[in-house]
Amino acid sequence: MKEVLEQALKAQDRDLCDHCLGRLFAHVGTGTTNLRRGEELRSLIDQDRASRGLGPMKHERCWLCDEMFDQVPRFAEAIVLKLQEVQYDNFLVGTRVDPAVQAKEEELWSLVGQEHAEPIKSELNREIGKAVFALNGKDVEFKSPQVVALVDTRFAHVELDVAPLFLYGRYRKLSREIPQTKWPCRVCQGKGCPRCGGTGKMYQTSVQEQIGDVILPHAKAKEHFFHGMGREDIDALMLGTGRPFVIEISSPVVRTFDLAALQEEINEKAKGLVEVEQLRPSDREEVRRVKDSAHDKEYRVTVSIHGKVNKGKVDEVLRTFNRTRIVQRTPVRVSHRRADLKRERYIVYVVLEDFQEERMTLRLRTESGTYVKEFVHGDQGRTQPNLSEMLGAPCTVDALDVIGVIDSSEV
Repeated sequence: MKEVLEQALKAQDRDLCDHCLGRLFAHVGTGTTNLRRGEELRSLIDQDRASRGLGPMKHERCWLCDEMFDQVPRFAEAIVLKLQEVQYDNFLVGTRVDPAVQAKEEELWSLVGQEHAEPIKSELNREIGKAVFALNGKDVEFKSPQVVALVDTRFAHVELDVAPLFLYGRYRKLSREIPQTKWPCRVCQGKGCPRCGGTGKMYQTSVQEQIGDVILPHAKAKEHFFHGMGREDIDALMLGTGRPFVIEISSPVVRTFDLAALQEEINEKAKGLVEVEQLRPSDREEVRRVKDSAHDKEYRVTVSIHGKVNKGKVDEVLRTFNRTRIVQRTPVRVSHRRADLKRERYIVYVVLEDFQEERMTLRLRTESGTYVKEFVHGDQGRTQPNLSEMLGAPCTVDALDVIGVIDSSEV
C-alpha cells in the first residue's frame, strides 16, 4: 500500500475525481470499484498532506474526465431508448471518448505510472453497462452480444451495431437451372447491363435468394449471406436429406419468429425450385464448422457410353474404383478461376444401378472436393485414372444428382 500511496501522491496536483484517481490503481486488489478506490486513496493522501501541514487534496472539476461519470445515467437512458429500435436478449456497451481526454490520460500515466491503470473507456463501458442493466434488465454479453450500443460521450449520441442472425438448415435443389448463391453478372459486375437485363445477375434466382428473400421481411433486414457445406454444379440436383447450410441475416430488427412457419413459407414460395428442412437457430461458430467440414458426398450419375462396352466389363472396371485414390488436376472448366494444381481424391465406392448398352446409371460416394464429371470423362487426361479410359470408350455425363452430403460431425 505504501508503493500505491507514493504513486498516488504524484497525482495530487491534478484535480481528479474519485473515478479517475481510483482507476490509476484498478488492478490493485479486487472486489471493489474505482470510485471506492479513489475515495480511499483521497483519504490517505489527505492524511499524508495533513502530516505535512497541508490542506486536503482539492477537487472542483475533474481535470481528466470533466466529471464525465456524472453523465452515466444520461448515457444509459439514451442507450435504452435507442435499443427500443431492435429486438434483443443481451447487449454490450462501447464508448467513444474525446481524443483530448485520452491524451490527458496518457499524460497522467506518464506521470504516475501505467502498470496498475485501466483505460477510461473500460470503466465507462462497465459503469454504463451496469446502469443500462438496471433500467432494462437485459444481460450484458461480452463474447457474442446480439447488439453493441456505441455511445459518443461528447454528445450522448448512440449508434447500434446489431449482430447478424444465423439460421441452420438443409436444402434440396430441385432445378438444374439455378446456382446455390447469387451470381453477379460477369459483364457489369452486378451494376446492370443489357447482358443481364438490368438485374446485375447471371441467373435470375438462386437457392440463397429463394431462402433469404423470404426471411428478410420477417427479420426486418435488408441483406443476407449464404454459407453452404460445399456446393453442387448449377445443372446438378441436390436431393436426399439435403445439403447443410447456414444463412446469415445482417442487422436484423427482429431476431425471433416461428421457424416452423417460416420453413413452410419458404417451401411454398420456392416450390419446384428449393426445399428446406431442419431450420433452427445457429451461430458464427457453426458457419465455420459448415464451411470447413470434411464431408463425403453420394451421387447418382446418368452416363452415355460412346462405344461398345458390355455389362461385365463395366462391373469389372467399377470394382477397381472401390476404395481407391485418383489424382485430379484442376479441371479445364474452372481453370480460369482456380489455381492449376493436382489433388488426390478418394473414391469410396462406385456401383452400377442400371445398364442399357449405351447408357448407364451409377451411384458413387466420394471424398469432398472430387470432380465427378471429370472422373467420368477424364477431362483430357487431367483426371487419372478415369472411367472413360478404364472402359476403353469415351463417356459423358448426361445428368448428375447429389443424393447425400454426409456431415462428419453428425455421423
